[in-house]
Amino acid sequence: MAKIKTIGILTSGGDAPGMNAAIRAVTRAGIYNGFDIKAVYRGYDGLITNDIRPFTTENVSGIIGQGGTILKTARSKEFATEEGRKKAYDNLVAAGIDALVVIGGNGSLTGAMKIAQEFDICCIGLPGTIDNDLYGTDNTIGYDTTMNTIVECVDRIRDTAQSHERIFFVEVMGRDAGFLAQNSAIASGAEAAIIPEDSTDVDQLARFMERGIRKSKRSCIVIVSESPKCGAMYYADRVRKEFPDYDVRVSILGHLQRGGRPSARDRILASRTGVGAVEAIMQGQRNIMVGVRNNEVVYVPLSEAIRSDKPFDRKLIKVLDELSI
Repeated sequence: MAKIKTIGILTSGGDAPGMNAAIRAVTRAGIYNGFDIKAVYRGYDGLITNDIRPFTTENVSGIIGQGGTILKTARSKEFATEEGRKKAYDNLVAAGIDALVVIGGNGSLTGAMKIAQEFDICCIGLPGTIDNDLYGTDNTIGYDTTMNTIVECVDRIRDTAQSHERIFFVEVMGRDAGFLAQNSAIASGAEAAIIPEDSTDVDQLARFMERGIRKSKRSCIVIVSESPKCGAMYYADRVRKEFPDYDVRVSILGHLQRGGRPSARDRILASRTGVGAVEAIMQGQRNIMVGVRNNEVVYVPLSEAIRSDKPFDRKLIKVLDELSI
């Protein structure tokens, strides 16, 4: 196997607080260990358009506390094609990049797995997504910051809910994973969370209305995971029709959740996994995601990280039920 000399870094998919800390960690750990570093701008699109530049420690100076990603990000339709990936690989070769570190979520790491399978290049994934839905790591980069942002917003919304005796449905991100909704509901003292993992035959709204609304409790907060079919607006409309005595409002937090300075936890996670990515390359690891599990850095095959369902602790549902009476 040829010796790896140059590491490329890109961020892809939705931005997440802490991505810059990860870029910084990979850059500095790489240079410390004798690698050349090249940054790919605008995700996989940047690979296809050859938007690749050399990086030094100065390029990442002062970015650890910045939200978003200095490398920009994009969702690339062309990279989803074999022709697009061939073009991307040719540009990697032309730039002398022997290993590629991809910071992103499920779709981004799927792209890394595909180009690694189709061409002889080492790909290392870092779990950069606010949804916390990648298997093999306790938390993903951006999740902690986003949850804190949600809790801060809900604390403010509660003031109005209590003042006006209203039911507020607050919609948060996490279409396919309820980690954000469930844990932010517990942390903010919300009365209920409506999440994908709890979507059984039981009507979640009916169960909540029967249990969560008391004569002494006309104001409450319900956190809802976003959904194209049954998000916060859907449940609010149902309450208006089925329980017309209640005053109902909706707050969709949207992209407000993605931005902001990363928390200390996200900066540390990004730094540890970024250094772990360089160590993995030095060890000859290929096509793995670097995570942290039980406070230990772990290597998870990309195929497992993106294809396995991350276990959801259903005890959290019981915790919220008991505390919301």
